[in-house]
Parts: sequence; structure tokens; C-alpha cells
Amino acid sequence: MIPVNRHRIWQLVADAGLIALAWWLAFELRFDHGVPRYYDTLFRRTILIVVAIKLVVFVLFRFYERWWRYVSIRDMWSAVRGVTAASLVAGLTVYFFSPVAQVRLPRSVAIMDWLLLLGFIAGTRLLARSVIERPGIGLVARGKEVLVVGAGDAGQLVIREMQRNRQLGYTPIGLIDDDPRKKNLRIHGVRVLGTTDDLRHILRDNRPDEVILAIPSASGEMRQRIVNVTREGNVPVKTLPGLYELIAGESDLATQIRPVQVEDVLGREPVEVDLETSAAYLKGETVLVTGAGGSIGSELCRQIARVGPQRMILVDQGETALFEIERELVDERGFAASIPVLADCKSRTKMHQVFDRYRPGVVFHAAAYKHVPLMEANPLESVRNNALATRAMAEVAVELGTKRFVLVSTDKAVNPKTVMGQSKALCEWIVEAYGARQDVATRFVAVRFGNVLGSSGSVIPIFRRQIAKGGPVTVTHPEMTRYFMTIPEAASLVVQAGAIGGRGDVFVLDMGEPVQILELAMQMIRLSGKDPERDIDIRIVGSRPGEKLHEELWGEGETAVPTMHPKIMRVSGPIVDAVWLQEELAELERLVREGETLEAVSRLATMMRAPRLAGATKDTLSEQTLS
Repeated sequence: MIPVNRHRIWQLVADAGLIALAWWLAFELRFDHGVPRYYDTLFRRTILIVVAIKLVVFVLFRFYERWWRYVSIRDMWSAVRGVTAASLVAGLTVYFFSPVAQVRLPRSVAIMDWLLLLGFIAGTRLLARSVIERPGIGLVARGKEVLVVGAGDAGQLVIREMQRNRQLGYTPIGLIDDDPRKKNLRIHGVRVLGTTDDLRHILRDNRPDEVILAIPSASGEMRQRIVNVTREGNVPVKTLPGLYELIAGESDLATQIRPVQVEDVLGREPVEVDLETSAAYLKGETVLVTGAGGSIGSELCRQIARVGPQRMILVDQGETALFEIERELVDERGFAASIPVLADCKSRTKMHQVFDRYRPGVVFHAAAYKHVPLMEANPLESVRNNALATRAMAEVAVELGTKRFVLVSTDKAVNPKTVMGQSKALCEWIVEAYGARQDVATRFVAVRFGNVLGSSGSVIPIFRRQIAKGGPVTVTHPEMTRYFMTIPEAASLVVQAGAIGGRGDVFVLDMGEPVQILELAMQMIRLSGKDPERDIDIRIVGSRPGEKLHEELWGEGETAVPTMHPKIMRVSGPIVDAVWLQEELAELERLVREGETLEAVSRLATMMRAPRLAGATKDTLSEQTLS
């Protein structure tokens, strides 16, 4: 508080001097041959009164709640109003209550005093901002010289913050924008030098220390093009995060500048979901999220908290992960109605207790084992934690009247070749079977998507660690491809599916073109400032057991049909027979309980090869739901 008070006192003293100067100059300019004696007396007897009145008015107009260095256009209009009001009050006071008998304040003096004071007040504040912000003026040290790509709202905010806050260590020297009408315009004193097509020679002529991409909505293709050009010129490039990160992050854009990551340049257009509209069904509800400490579960919690549920039950068996997401929701996001429950959702007894106590209206089941090689080595745990836990959760949800049950699934459940994929296919079958039952009021939905960028154990964190160690980066097969999406996109899709789905619907995302893993590895090496093969080796290690070269989003006998959301499709096809599925799950449960690994794996594979189908289809059930 002390530095702020001293600053205000300094401003008051400075303004008092300006008020006195303007009052004196008004008298001096009014009279060409010196101020007459009786007006000079009027000046001397009123100067302190005028200073006091105007300072009081300035305080009332909140002049001293703003630092001069942060003055804005709105502040300048406030200054005009404040100076006008102060001059009017002071002038009328001196005119009607003159301390010198028979001497009235000349109206011309009052007008000149108003104009002079207005110029002094506005000029000093603009000068203070200019001295502090203008590169190379005064004693302010220059930071890194940067070119900013994007002269839109985000770019302007970034430049303004760089000029205001020298602790960021940036000095903008130019702007790049693809709108040719903006060329040679100045924004906050920084000139637009050209378009991104001109970037190569602009870098050569201006040689900045860094390039900053300030277009949150920029496509991956555009980001990749800029990265390629800056890399040729050996100039580091940083970026503002995407729109999802900006929404979830701090309000100060400039503090969010970070190095370009491979997620920024994959080239797929982000899926846009109107969370406020699509998640309206969560408002005022008790929402339960399993796997709340995981990559998808924790992002689900963040997005659900923004919608305004009555409370949110966070279920996870990992103590540290559960503690961290609960503290984040309460301390950082202000959502105090977060209830952490340290529990294993495989335990039907425990889940029954949790459901009975909190009565959740909506359940997001994100808890699952997902690492393919680990599940191949531990198949019984894959069946237990994925399939059997989903069955237990579904049974409890139906028994205690949950309105909606949303399963987080994966593209590895399509024509599965691994134990993990087969166990997740069983999860989808469970959702479909419950959704087909006419005696069940709970709406069951599954959401199927590809690899999630940056999630724990995914390929990108693994590549990052390998690059940080100096290599080699290991790729299983040179032709292998995968679909990718961001964690916020995955979570928003899950929330959207809960709104539009029912009767065992399975939804998939239009994820664009799959990404070649070898090319992904090469991009990550280049983004780290190194060259593939020359600085860091890429080693082909061979495909793992059961691993497919190309993942699929829907399988044999399934087709994808459009939904109300242009990027979300519903899988259409036959569903499994509920009685047969229940019998098979009971047998799997027995094999898991008795530790019969080979028999359980064999039984699982047999189920995948020849599932018994019911007469109904997903299309028929969806039509019944709509009717």
C-alpha cells in the first residue's frame, strides 16, 4: 500500500502545480501590458482556493485511482469531464464570492484557465505514458526485439502489455498481418510491416530476437508455415495459446506467451462446442466424475465447474491426483462445491454408498486403464478395471435413478486387436445394452475419440522426454498413423454428447486426417531447435503385439451418421444381445476372480469375434428416444 499512497501524493502535488500554473498563465495571457494591480490582488488571494477546489473535484472524479503510465482513451475523456467540472466550480466560486471588493473574475480568464489546465492535465499523462512505453526514450531498458504476427485484438493487447510492463522483457519492433489494408499502419506506435508472405525478407531486414504469433484462432497449417520460415532464419518463435487455453487461463494475454508446441501445428481445425448451451443440462445438478484426477477427467471437472452445477463429486483411486484437482477447483477456479471421494469405482459396494449419499443426476465415467502394452502384460486388470467397473457403475446408476450416464471410450475399441481395446469395446456394449432396455430410465451415451494430445502416457510426452535426453526418438513403424485431439476438445465433446445422446448412442468426432507418427516425431525435433537424424536420431523399433498401423473410428457393420453438431457423428449399427452379454460378463468376472489369465484372454477374444446381436439397432433406439 505504501508505494501506491506515495504515488498518489506525488500526482496530487504535480496536479496542484499544474493548476497554479494554469491560473497564473490565464491572467498573464489575458493582459498584454501586465496584470493590473486589482486583478493581481485577485489572483494572489484566489490561487490557493482554486487549487484546493480543483483538487477536491479531481479526487471526486477518481483521478488518482489510475497511474499516469496506464492512461487510456477512456481516462482522457474522464479527465476532460473532471477538468471542466473543476474549472466551472472554481470559476463560479471566484466570480460570485470574490475576495476583492468590486472586482469580478474576467470570463476570458476562466476560459483560458480551463483550456490551459485541460492541456496540462492531458499532456502530462500522455507524456508519462509515452516516456515509459516508447522504445528508446528515457532510461527504460529495451527488452528482446520481437515481431508480432497478428494485428487483431489479441496482437494489439499483446503489444500494449509489452509496452506497459517492461518486466516482460519485450520490445515490439513490427507487426505482421495478412490484411493488406493494414500495411504501414501504426498500432500503439508499432508499424505493420507486411503479410506473412513477406515474413522471410522482413526477418532478414529487421532481424528480431523473437517472433510471436498472436492469433489464437490460427490454423495448424498457418502456424506450421510461420515456424518453417522462422526456423530458416534461425529466429525463435513463440505463440499465444489456442482459444480453449485462453478461456481457461489468465486474463493477461502477454503472460501466456509460450514456445510453439507440436499441438499447435498438427493442422486439424479445432472443434468448437458452445459449452454454455450444450451443458445447460448440468446446471443445478449433482455431477459425478470418475477418474477425476486423470487427463480427461480433470478437464471435464474444469469445464463442468464453469457451467454451474449444484455440486461435483470427484471420484479417483489416486490420492495425489484427486487432491490436486480438488484444490485447483476450489482455490484457483472458485468452485467450492467440489467433494473429493477417494475410492475405487470397481467396488460396487463403495459406489452404491457414494451414489446413495449424493444422488448424482449425471455421471461421467472417465476412469479406465488405457496403456496398451501395460494392459497386454496385465490382462485381468484391464478387464476388471475397464469392463467390470463400467458394469458396476452402470448397475448402480440405474438402481439409484441417475438421469444420464456418459462413458468415455476410445477408437481402440473399434475392431480391437489388444486386450485394452477389447475391454473398452465391452464398455461400449454395456452402455448400448442398458440403453436398449425399455425398463431403464437412465440415458446411456458413449463417446469415442482418438489419441489425446498431452495426456499422461501419450506419445507426445514420451517424445519430449526422449528429445530432452538427446535421443533417440523411438517410432514403432514408419507408416503408423493416429488421430489426435486436444484434451479440452475431448472433454467438451463428452459434455456435448451427454446433451444430445440417449438409448446407448455412441458418438465419434470428425477428427480430420490422421497424423503420421514419424512426421510427428520429426516436427517435434524441429520445434526443439534441432534437426532430425543430424542432431537427434529416430529409431524404428517395430510394432508392439496387437498394435494396428491405422486406427479406425467406426468398425465393420457400423456407419457414421450426422448429428446436430457438424463435427460430431453418431455410430449406427446393430447392438449386442443384453442377456448374452450379461452371461459372458459373469463368466469373465469368475475368471478374473480366480486369476485364470489365459482363459480370460481367450474368452475375451472369442466374444469379439462373434458377438451375439439383438434384433434392435442403434437407429431404431434413437428414433424411439426422439419420439
